[in-house]
Amino acid sequence: MANHASALKRIRQTETRRLLNRYKHKTTRNAIKELRSLKDAKAANALLPKVKGMLDKLSKTNIIHKNKAANLKSKLTKHVNSLGPVKAKAKAKKK
Repeated sequence: MANHASALKRIRQTETRRLLNRYKHKTTRNAIKELRSLKDAKAANALLPKVKGMLDKLSKTNIIHKNKAANLKSKLTKHVNSLGPVKAKAKAKKK
């Protein structure tokens, strides 16, 4: 057991950060699984920017490596593009 107050504080900080990093990483992995399971192009296109943002945040805080984040984003983008084009509603207004 640690004998110094600073060492005790460091132990508390490390545990708090570990739990938070674990939560963020697991949440991102679940979002990736959800995105990969989608078959609807519109829903996948809506979810893709959120997942990319989550990956960027993980790589920025060194929870995952920046190259791993880049590879995942690339693969997910390819998956979403393979679902086909998004069928947008026509917004033709007549005056």
